[in-house]
Amino acid sequence: MKIIPAIDIIDGKCVRLSKGDYSTKKIYNENPVEVAREFEDFGIKYLHLVDLDGAKSKHIVNQNVLEDIARSTSLHIDFGGGLKTEQDIEIAFNSGAKQITLGSIAVQDPEFCYRAIKKYGPEKIILGADCDNRKIKTSGWQEESNEDIIDFILQYQEKGIQSTICTDISKDGMLEGPSTGLYIEILYKTSVQLVASGGISGIMDVHKMKDVGCSGTIIGKAIYEGKISLQQLQNFIENA
Repeated sequence: MKIIPAIDIIDGKCVRLSKGDYSTKKIYNENPVEVAREFEDFGIKYLHLVDLDGAKSKHIVNQNVLEDIARSTSLHIDFGGGLKTEQDIEIAFNSGAKQITLGSIAVQDPEFCYRAIKKYGPEKIILGADCDNRKIKTSGWQEESNEDIIDFILQYQEKGIQSTICTDISKDGMLEGPSTGLYIEILYKTSVQLVASGGISGIMDVHKMKDVGCSGTIIGKAIYEGKISLQQLQNFIENA
């Protein structure tokens, strides 16, 4: 299982939110490159980089941070936030992203996303399936849709999507444990490679996500708040 730390960006700084609420913003480091390098120093190979300014403004904003991290590390970067046009996608890939996550646009303009999957290949596109009470939320989690999480994933599975990041928003940033039941249901009812995100509170939660069959786990606040050490994650990677 992939260990995937998260770096969320507002104003070029490394921040975390609780339940996607921008008013809960907490700055952890003003230099995201420094954070990414530290991850790499502990044997981590993957990074989930989210442009929160982009998610809110509906176009890519912090591509310079992506460029700096890609240039300064060899991390495999998945980038999301504000990718609404083909130009945004091109900017992300040209700035160093190895994969991109399409979230809000996957609800708002499925045909656009189907074209992107066909053009770039399903190995390059990750479906962002972030939900609250099973309903997909969009626009930086500010707007709710009527899409059920399972139906949403199955719709894209039919179009060739292979990987899905699922965040249960009610768990995000709360350090109260992940939405294990939901992830088990997704793995049972679909055939996607599932990356769990949200609620990881300690190293035992990481082991739990591996045991239920997730292909990866995104870890954010638990790292920044010292609930999981990078040494623990390095040990998990080496033992795996």
